[in-house]
Amino acid sequence: MPQSDQTLTWTDVDRRAVDTVRVLAADAVEKVGSGHPGTAMSLAPAAYLLFQKVMRHDPSDDRWTGRDRFILSPGHTSLTLYIQLFLGGFGLEMKDLEELRTWGSKTPGHPEYRHTAGVEITTGPLGQGLSSAVGFAYAQRYTRGLFDPESAPGQSPFDHRVYTIVSDGDLQEGVTSEASSLAGHQELGNLIAIYDQNQISIEDDTDVAFTENVAERYKAYGWHVQTVDWTAGGPNGNEYVEDVQGLHDAIRAAEAETSAPSLICLKTIIGYPAPSKQNTGGIHGSKLGAEELAATKKVLGFDAEQSFVIEDEVLSHTRELVERGKADREEWEKGFAEWRQAHPDRAELYDRLRDGTLPEGYAEAFPQFPAGETVATRAASGKVINAIADTFPELWGGSADLAGSNNTTIESANSFNPSSRTTKKFSADPYGRVLHFGIREHAAAAIVNGITMSSQTRAFSGTFLIFSDYQRPAVRLGAVMQVPSIYIWTHDSIGLGEDGPTHQPVEQLSSLRGIPGLNVVRPADANETSVAWRTIMETTESPSGLALTRQNVPTFRREDIHPDGEGEAFASAEGTAKGGYVLADAPEGTSLDVVLIGTGSEVQLAVEAREQLKEKGIGARVVSMPCREWFDAQDQDYRESVIPRELTARVSVEAGIAMSWNDLLGSNGRAVSLEHFGASAAYERLYSEFGITAEAVVEKAQESIAAAK
Repeated sequence: MPQSDQTLTWTDVDRRAVDTVRVLAADAVEKVGSGHPGTAMSLAPAAYLLFQKVMRHDPSDDRWTGRDRFILSPGHTSLTLYIQLFLGGFGLEMKDLEELRTWGSKTPGHPEYRHTAGVEITTGPLGQGLSSAVGFAYAQRYTRGLFDPESAPGQSPFDHRVYTIVSDGDLQEGVTSEASSLAGHQELGNLIAIYDQNQISIEDDTDVAFTENVAERYKAYGWHVQTVDWTAGGPNGNEYVEDVQGLHDAIRAAEAETSAPSLICLKTIIGYPAPSKQNTGGIHGSKLGAEELAATKKVLGFDAEQSFVIEDEVLSHTRELVERGKADREEWEKGFAEWRQAHPDRAELYDRLRDGTLPEGYAEAFPQFPAGETVATRAASGKVINAIADTFPELWGGSADLAGSNNTTIESANSFNPSSRTTKKFSADPYGRVLHFGIREHAAAAIVNGITMSSQTRAFSGTFLIFSDYQRPAVRLGAVMQVPSIYIWTHDSIGLGEDGPTHQPVEQLSSLRGIPGLNVVRPADANETSVAWRTIMETTESPSGLALTRQNVPTFRREDIHPDGEGEAFASAEGTAKGGYVLADAPEGTSLDVVLIGTGSEVQLAVEAREQLKEKGIGARVVSMPCREWFDAQDQDYRESVIPRELTARVSVEAGIAMSWNDLLGSNGRAVSLEHFGASAAYERLYSEFGITAEAVVEKAQESIAAAK
């Protein structure tokens, strides 16, 4: 992790390249008719400095382990990134800039992970970039601890820095306050943020709503803070001077500060040097217009009649980054080879994680639970985490101050914290595995996203299901990016009882199921929980959320792991991996009259109802449906074998709104659900008062059978 060159070389060609960036940004927005040219114009020197003079990266391989990471937190100024990717030879060409924000282009309106080479994260919702950047910095430290903890600081092949550009809008979002507080607490010296303090928003001057002293706020968080003011007037007192050397010196000082994250407050004029629209809201989110664009080009010495032009000399100069990147890569490879030779066991782990493969015999690590015991699925989840911890060293995580309730602590591991943060209960280690997010649910999810996407590790965060509402923007973004983050949500229903309606989720399960690509997993018992965890660890292209009970639920006897037990043996919990399966079919001697679909703690009610219906001569099949998303992904034949199309008598039972079951129920089906908020009382009383009972399932089954005739 070498520091950038102490002496900045900034030639006339570099200056022309920066001016070219400004013109290309304006041209791109002008052509498409929408976009955000202003910040891309005024930040051109800063972005160029980072990509061409500071960061260690290889344009020929944007996934190189040793690269520095760059995150553009204000994603609306996507051109700030795209044009640097074009200049640097990362794969974008002029035609891609001409196709900005159009169908099928490599340059969508906001940078998208997996879509454009060189983009580390999808950014758009303000605050998510900086917050996830904190996760990137977490991941670098943990990865170093996993593979090379003994090396001196800056000497490991796993050392790199995380650079991010942030905006006024980012720093107004609450999630950045949460994440920045954690970054200061964690002393993340590998994180450097350049704050574009232009004080312009869509509503023009940020003074209408944002007047706090950001520098002092970040000092209070424990950050190293500097200010570089390009608006100060220059030597003549009335000029706008882009002091690139000053910014470079500030970056150098930030790199030298290894015990705290760094914020560089860069005061700029948005849209500089547009003659009329600079420093106004009018250049923030709309094109310059033909007249202003022509005037801007004239100011910069460009032909006003030409668009999307770059001098050959300029492009050949910036594309030298490709060769410099390869040289940096080759130098890094020498140290990496030495590390491999010195640590063959760690190299084997590195190769496995790089290749995305699972440990040999990993399935054996997942525990099986005895039948007959009543175990809360949150407790079962905690046992699974600890049982598999040694098998999966890449798995780490913790809770938003709810470790004891969420059961998310790896008991054998230290806390991921600077050593000075040791408490009576938790021993701190900079390379520990147990995360503590404090009361920062939104940041927890964003940080987990950042960890998971910037490394080969798998991270989880825990909170109560009701507070998934606070996490939703980050959870949704994880789904958009197809990042296999893990969110643990406990206290999943009115089953948490006395805490009352503020803590009892009602609409959350259906709401979360409405996020495309998110696996919402609500296991019925301890063995389903174990299989669910295994399936999540096997899932690499989508995030998963575990919704777990506070209250104890019965552990069903299973035909495969409890062959000698008493009572009826139900189907294997292996069906959990398919999202839904036949737990218990219609009893022998009865026809199949109705399908009872349950999830989580309410599956036991379906099982009880099946017995009551049997006494009435009605044959009921119980389907356990822990994950709608996994079930919907199965082929039609399998889904038909579980819920036959011709059998329209169906009942769903879940202690939440019925919205996410209506498609399975159809017009003849019925739902046992909760369509109102809860109350404070013992959970047994709540289930009874609100009609979430086996008797209610029986009643609805009879109604559905009648409707289907």
